[in-house]
Amino acid sequence: MKQILVISGKGGTGKTIVTGALAALAQNKIMVDCDVDAANLHLILRPEVEEKHIFKGGEVALIDKSRCSECGQCIEVCRFDAISKDYIVDPIACEGCAFCGFACPTGAIEMKENVSGEWYISKTKYGPFVHAKLGIAEDNSGRLVALIKQKAKEIAEQQKREWMIIDGAPGIGCPVIASLSGVDCALVVTEPTLSGLHDAQRVIEVARQFRADVKLVINKYDLNKDMTAEIEKYCKDNNIHLIGKIIFDKTVVRAVVEGKTIMDYPDGEARNEAEKIWNILKGSIK
Repeated sequence: MKQILVISGKGGTGKTIVTGALAALAQNKIMVDCDVDAANLHLILRPEVEEKHIFKGGEVALIDKSRCSECGQCIEVCRFDAISKDYIVDPIACEGCAFCGFACPTGAIEMKENVSGEWYISKTKYGPFVHAKLGIAEDNSGRLVALIKQKAKEIAEQQKREWMIIDGAPGIGCPVIASLSGVDCALVVTEPTLSGLHDAQRVIEVARQFRADVKLVINKYDLNKDMTAEIEKYCKDNNIHLIGKIIFDKTVVRAVVEGKTIMDYPDGEARNEAEKIWNILKGSIK
């Protein structure tokens, strides 16, 4: 099984649109949405959830009022101001450091495992789909990404899937690091702006640390052809395979609004370029 991870240095480049197109084009595949902080691939794949699981990440302090002497030591040592004057812990503010528990003279504070989100195994018209949702202000996104990637790998091996199409998170944070582990190709989607190039450079450097085969696509390339030329020069100078340039296409806007992939619009120019991109990918990943 070959893993293709679609990533971008910044949000809003069209990464998920490209991922959706690859999901529609690839045969015998499984899809994974590793952008757990702001998952949106499900909006165009329209999954039917078959399994729902709780994700527990980190711990939160819990005060047993029956044992609490209200001495105030926990409030004093909590640098996150997570404990109120009524000795109630704010689960959002608590960082799970457990220092309050060590300071408590009566042993009234325990650390409880925190429910941080949910993850799902779903079916779509394109094939199986593993995705997740991290709770508001929760951390451990990297751990959740590693979990759903592992589950997707297990399903792919059981069902003898040939491809894993992964929608990664933007940027270079923990979710991206976890997404990059074990991938065969990191497909970077950028836009023809200075910030687009700068952020693409950062994520390319990270991807290369994982020895992934890095390829690049410029989305909406015709909106700034001078910047597109600069990105092309950067690719040439740094031995990066530029495999596609997607024109600004109104059918992409329609696809977003109607919750579909761009492959559902036979008259779209973006669709034709997506087919070219997929043909290059499947022919170059060994």
